Amino acid sequence: MNYRTIGIDIGATKTRIGVVQDAQVIKEADFPTSSTASKQQILDELSAGIIEVAGGDFYGIGIGVPGLVDEENGILFDLLNIPSFKEVHLKDHLERQFNKPVRVTNDANVFAMGEKMFGEGQPYKNLVGITLGSGFGCGIIIHDQLYSGAYSSAGEIGSIPYLDGIIEDYCSGKFFKRNGISGNEVFKGAQAGDEAALLLFEKFGEHLGSAIKLILNVLSPQAILLGGSISKAFPFFEASLQNTINSFPFKKVREQLIVKPSNTSNIALLGAAALILAETPKPVDY
Repeated sequence: MNYRTIGIDIGATKTRIGVVQDAQVIKEADFPTSSTASKQQILDELSAGIIEVAGGDFYGIGIGVPGLVDEENGILFDLLNIPSFKEVHLKDHLERQFNKPVRVTNDANVFAMGEKMFGEGQPYKNLVGITLGSGFGCGIIIHDQLYSGAYSSAGEIGSIPYLDGIIEDYCSGKFFKRNGISGNEVFKGAQAGDEAALLLFEKFGEHLGSAIKLILNVLSPQAILLGGSISKAFPFFEASLQNTINSFPFKKVREQLIVKPSNTSNIALLGAAALILAETPKPVDY
C-alpha cells in the first residue's frame, strides 16, 4: 500500500513540510519558523502549513525537532532557539486536529531513520547516522529499529568530554570557529587548493575519526553515515578520518565498517515520514 505521509522538519529559522509517497517527496514547502512567537502561534502556523501543503489526504505525520522528545507521548522539551517551546504536547495537538497518527523524535534520529528506510543504510541492520553541521548529532539503528533511549537522547556522543572541551567542539562547525573561520570559508578554500584550509580539514578528520572509534567501542555498527553541511566536504577529510579509524585495535570490526556521506535528497523529510511508515501494516502474501 502506497501511503501518503507527511514529513516535517522543524528548525529554528524555517520549518519544512513535505508529502512523501513511493519513497519520494512529491510536494514540499518551506515556512519561516516564528521562533520568538508564542507557543500557540507557532502551533497554529504549523497546522496551517500542513493544510496548505497536504490538505487532509494523508495517513500520518512524522516530525523531527532539535531537542528532547518524550516519543511515546509526543511531548517536546526545550527546543533549541525556540524559547516558547519548553513543553509542547505536539502529538496530542496534531492528532486532535487531523485525526491521524503523529510521531516525533529529534532530528538526528530522523536522519538515521531516513537513511535506513530510503538511503545508504538500507543494507545494514546496525548503523549510526551522524549529522555534521553547527552541532554534532547522532542517531542509532539497532537490529533494523531506531534506538532513542530516554527522551530521544541516546547517541549524544557530541557531549562527551574530549581534549579541552567536548566532541562537538572538534567534530562540528564549532571546530572551524575555534580556528577563527567559518566552515563554508574553509570549504571554499579547500576547493581552491588552499593549504591552510586543507590542513584544517585534515585535523577535522582526525578528530572525527576519534569520535567514530568511541562509537565503535560502544555500538560496533556495520555502517556510519554522515549528513549535514560538513559532510559535503568528505573528500577533504576522508583520508585522515580513515587513518585514525585504522588505529582502532579490533581489526575485524574496523575492516567491516563502512563510513560514507549521505547522498539522499530530502533526507530530513523522508526520515520524518519514515517514523510513520515504519509502523504501517505491511501487505500479507497468501
